[in-house]
Amino acid sequence: MAATTPAPAATTHPEPVTAPDLSPHLPEILPDDAERATLIGRLHDPEAGGPCVVALRDDELVDLTHHAATVADLLDREGAAEFARLAPATSAWPVHDVLAATLAGRTDVPHLLAPCDLQVLKACGVTFVRSMIERVIEERAAGDPSRAAAVRARVREVIGGHIGELVPGSEQAARAKDVLIAEGLWSQYLEVGIGPDAEVFTKAPVLSSVGVGAEIGIWSRSTWNNPEPELVLAVDAKGRAVGATLGNDVNLRDVEGRSALLLGKAKDNNASSAIGPFIRLFDEHFTVDDARALDISLTIAGADGFALESVSSLREISRDPLDLVSQAMGRLHQYPDGIMLFTGTMFAPTQDRDAPGQGFTHHLGDVVRIAAPRLGTLVNAVAHSEQAAPWTFGIRALMANLAARGLL
Repeated sequence: MAATTPAPAATTHPEPVTAPDLSPHLPEILPDDAERATLIGRLHDPEAGGPCVVALRDDELVDLTHHAATVADLLDREGAAEFARLAPATSAWPVHDVLAATLAGRTDVPHLLAPCDLQVLKACGVTFVRSMIERVIEERAAGDPSRAAAVRARVREVIGGHIGELVPGSEQAARAKDVLIAEGLWSQYLEVGIGPDAEVFTKAPVLSSVGVGAEIGIWSRSTWNNPEPELVLAVDAKGRAVGATLGNDVNLRDVEGRSALLLGKAKDNNASSAIGPFIRLFDEHFTVDDARALDISLTIAGADGFALESVSSLREISRDPLDLVSQAMGRLHQYPDGIMLFTGTMFAPTQDRDAPGQGFTHHLGDVVRIAAPRLGTLVNAVAHSEQAAPWTFGIRALMANLAARGLL
């Protein structure tokens, strides 16, 4: 019988005394050019007992639910951006009040949810060279951060300065594969990084993503984990990218590092997918080309005084975002309610936090801020998945609520 690697022990990071205050981030939640952005999202209205589809107009979030019962319905409309700007609204809420309540964690008043609903939550991995190399390190270190430094030096010695020039699926990439095999450094992560097929997986169930201001979850048994700041594309039922937002594809590096077959446990846990704050629809002011040029910043602020800053540039992605859409959805696989597609991250933290050579891992209470000037800011605080608010409002609950409101 093959030897097995024991599961990691429970983390010993102390619980914060109080929940982090997210209210200082209120002024940065909206995009810098919000006055001309077409922004849609979802708001929970306690009076309705469920979600409302909303669009930002001036300083109000207007209710479009009577015209589009779900965000999936809105995104499938021809001229979705014009509809979001001009469709008659049935009610409205001051955006400042909603954002303040959302960041305060209040659920007794209108507050934002993740801006997607019936879309399948898909994700692409290993689309940036830096994160691809880190995935090789995870695999070679078998999920042990103490071994990562030595492995990292060896991997970079062989491939660090060359692999970024490769075009995935090209003849040059195929030749590089032969060299890496000869060096004993070929990896499943390099296969999807420079091979013809992108890594595409289901990140989490429909309706399970949390939004801005909510807690994001890590498994209490994980001792090596990190956020993954990403561009998320909103794709309609016809496979067209119609908008973009920000996402946090929370990852447990020790779990995935022990075995790629543990990807589900590493990626799909309670509150492990965050999306928001709004979907910005593509229009004359914001196009796919603008999304391709985004810089996405990440800051992590710990209750222990730890601070980390990083920037991911979409210009460095090795596969075009629309190529990723075509690999996730098309004749091979249809999604009649559309998808939300995480496009990958170049963030691969190596900054030591707890001890030399241990690299970065989350502590409870970390405030994670993911931002892009054209998309706004997604901010969340880290908790254990077992302690974060449980996911209880699924597809049946949504359908029942919409039917009771006469919207189906």
